[in-house]
Amino acid sequence: MNGNPAAAPLLRLEQVVAGYAAPVVGPVSCSIQAGDVLGLWGTNGSGKSTLLNAIADAARIFSGRIERAPGLTLFYQEQRPVRLPAMPLTGRDLLRCAAVPTHRPPPGSLSQHLNRRIDRLSGGQYQLLCVWAALAGSADLVLLDEPTNNLDPEHERLLAALLAQPRTHRDDRRAVLLVSHERAFLESVCSRVLELAPDA
Repeated sequence: MNGNPAAAPLLRLEQVVAGYAAPVVGPVSCSIQAGDVLGLWGTNGSGKSTLLNAIADAARIFSGRIERAPGLTLFYQEQRPVRLPAMPLTGRDLLRCAAVPTHRPPPGSLSQHLNRRIDRLSGGQYQLLCVWAALAGSADLVLLDEPTNNLDPEHERLLAALLAQPRTHRDDRRAVLLVSHERAFLESVCSRVLELAPDA
């Protein structure tokens, strides 16, 4: 899972303190290499989602800096992917909108949902399709905020399988920053885990 240590990182955080009206998290320092699956763990209130928002330019950086590789592209899946009550798109339409190559169908039982309307999928099925759209798309860095929310044990195992999918030559550059309050899950799927203290 690890990228080439000699290569420049896709993302580097140096003593980042971030928040909104006031600081919420930090200082945090880390780097993400191509091929990494970096887990971000912490209790409620430790600032995990705020740090993701800072990386995605949706939160204020009070001090420190974030360095991105030139041309870096991001895909950010929030805790609850948006889904309208009536959404007459199929799973296949969703993947097409996310520019997922047609030769990369989702693995396992997810492939059974490609021709179903996404407003008729369960919360877990829809969430996993969104995760696959992120992982199989063209983004260099995928940010996943609490992707285990709403997942039963079977779907959680499928999520782990999605994260472990072998990479092709095209997406050798891709990395994942995964936020969760489930430490055991992060340890099972991530190459590294960074812990945020509540008063970091």
